[in-house]
Amino acid sequence: MFTHTPDQFREIIDFMLLEARKRGTTDAIAEVSEGQGLSVTVRKGEVETIEQSLDKQVGVTVFLGHRRGNASTSDFSHASMRATVDAAYHIAQYTAEDDCAGLAESELLEKNPLDLDLFHPWEIDSSAAIKIARASEAAAFAVSSKIKNSDGASVSAHHAHFMMGTSNGFMGGYPFSRHYISCAPIASEGGKKSPMQRDDWYSSSRIPEDLAEPAAIGRYAAQRALSRLKAHTLTTRHCPVIFEAPLAAGLLGSLVQAVSGGSLYRRSSFLLDSLGKKVLPSHISLHENPHLKSMSGSAPFDDEGVMTSSRVVVNKGILEGYFLSTYSARKLGMKTTGNAGGSHHLNLTSRKTPKGGLPALLKEMGTGLLVTELMGQGVNYVTGDYSRGAFGYWVENGEIQFPVEELTIAGNLREMLLDIQSIGSDTLVRGTKETGSILIGSMTIGGK
Repeated sequence: MFTHTPDQFREIIDFMLLEARKRGTTDAIAEVSEGQGLSVTVRKGEVETIEQSLDKQVGVTVFLGHRRGNASTSDFSHASMRATVDAAYHIAQYTAEDDCAGLAESELLEKNPLDLDLFHPWEIDSSAAIKIARASEAAAFAVSSKIKNSDGASVSAHHAHFMMGTSNGFMGGYPFSRHYISCAPIASEGGKKSPMQRDDWYSSSRIPEDLAEPAAIGRYAAQRALSRLKAHTLTTRHCPVIFEAPLAAGLLGSLVQAVSGGSLYRRSSFLLDSLGKKVLPSHISLHENPHLKSMSGSAPFDDEGVMTSSRVVVNKGILEGYFLSTYSARKLGMKTTGNAGGSHHLNLTSRKTPKGGLPALLKEMGTGLLVTELMGQGVNYVTGDYSRGAFGYWVENGEIQFPVEELTIAGNLREMLLDIQSIGSDTLVRGTKETGSILIGSMTIGGK
């Protein structure tokens, strides 16, 4: 599947590090990668796009004391790689000193990386991918004559591998895969002036056999689109709000960003100096589990070669750890948490999780708003102020009454996180986040 072997990658890394050492650099880190992918999209049964990608890159970062420079190339010839090292060296010569710049400490590097089973090839060609996409979209159209149009169905398979090495002894890499199937139908009651409603659903996994059945994805996406028809508006009010699981993952992402090193050392976070303090209700904990087999958020080491490990980030509401790279940790006078490149698999759990999935969470809420789509970027991470456009469903007595649109939901992230009443058992994995739907006690709903 790949044109280069791991041994060839090691030879390239050794060559780059040797060239860096010849130029008198203090330290260096080199990474080489290669990937190939296939992506197809069909719309109303017709092929809209077929994309096949082949890419490769080798990059090097060099340090002259505390001055840093980096450069990369897609040409693996020795002449090109030497020129790349030269470019990184010249950049470092003219870069300002930064006392926090440098490689991770050698004792923190992963010496024996775990095999986390992250590579599962999908032997699929464009014809087979088109067939799958058509099946998903056809299933959506078959649900109802009110499915009038489509934004398309897509199938993607991606495979890659990489190797990274440092001048202080790290060498490691592995192959990995990412695959998905998606469908986005459009519903309408009919008539030229009838409003249209779009929704979508997708399934993603490193393992192609674990992807949801294409027709099931299409049917569910169609049902979601149909349920949005005849949407109402609401008057402005305060009420409980449920963030459906895919959106709850985004809310968890806001917490991660607020306690990540870049935001903290720049003092651009609403959760500054929160270590050891309450950031979530006492019934909630957040675990980071980077070593789960085959998960999209798993990794044996981070982007600097630092070993990863399982830990409790939030324990019964109390923040016990940040997300730090070597650089951000040094800026804060702390130790890296192995999160260069971002968080690993996160699992948000609660002792108050009603059995029965989303319907049980609706019953717990009673009357309020279920949000299934958010629009806009109205989040201020310095103050925590939160205001976004929304679409959802009005709920009374634990039952959905009607869809609602043209809404704004507003609050403050610090207060919203502390006001989480419960987490549903409708657990979903989106990227590196795993959570069920989240019930927040009260938010401002801006309507007409």
